[in-house]
Amino acid sequence: MRRASKPRSDGLQADPVHYDSLDWPHGDIWIFTYGSLMWDPGFSHCAAEPALLRGYHRSFCIYSSRYRGTVEAPGLVLGLDPGGACKGIVYRIAAADRAGVLEALWHREMRRGVYWPRLLPVTTPQRRCLALAFVANRSHDGYAGRLALDDAARLIASCRGERGSNVDYLVNTLRHLDELGVRDLHLLRLMERVCECRGRG
Repeated sequence: MRRASKPRSDGLQADPVHYDSLDWPHGDIWIFTYGSLMWDPGFSHCAAEPALLRGYHRSFCIYSSRYRGTVEAPGLVLGLDPGGACKGIVYRIAAADRAGVLEALWHREMRRGVYWPRLLPVTTPQRRCLALAFVANRSHDGYAGRLALDDAARLIASCRGERGSNVDYLVNTLRHLDELGVRDLHLLRLMERVCECRGRG
């Protein structure tokens, strides 16, 4: 396991992947969400369905030096790492809204280049479709990897950024997973350790 350490850089990616470079289908598009985009998408959508993405799992593997931490005290947010499966929410975006939604998403998620945007197959109770998903960029300085549970808990327990505390991010994730009927045992154990850290503080 990787040890907790401060990311080496918080610079913006010089040449981020642009959404026009992806092979989008015609018409409406789908966005797969698994973290804060589940409860705070920040974009208009015309449908939302529970969805399963195979081949990746949800992981606190991304350092956050803006939204849930600072450059001096980075927090942790979720990314998709290879292996396993991930349940989340997929949002359908009307064709007329896609350009504006993608522009907003790129501003929010892609400024640092810590994610790779991918069109991946997801399954819902109603359909199987290709959806945009933000996969962890393992070559980026902001990629934390799979930290030891205690190391991750200490960061989450103490950090805060522009969008609020890192603890709130974890709590909201667990709340929305519960609404989906998902029990992520690793995140539940992480929440227990975070509470222990805060109790000691």
